[in-house]
Amino acid sequence: MSKNIAIADDVYRELEREKGERSFSDVIRDHLEDRRQLADVTGAGVLDPDTQTDVKDDVERLSQGTLSRLDDETL
Repeated sequence: MSKNIAIADDVYRELEREKGERSFSDVIRDHLEDRRQLADVTGAGVLDPDTQTDVKDDVERLSQGTLSRLDDETL
């Protein structure tokens, strides 16, 4: 099954350069599998190093709470 998504023109051009003979889905899948860093997907240098560290710590802390709640609900 396929889905239509809207992306910015600059993102489309970047994906198109990377894809070569591959499908757009393959290019996106590869990036998702790489588990890229926050700065890679939001733009390098967008956050100063201290803020980036704080955001990363918050995301990790909040993710642990989510995983705990999921474990509680599935047991």
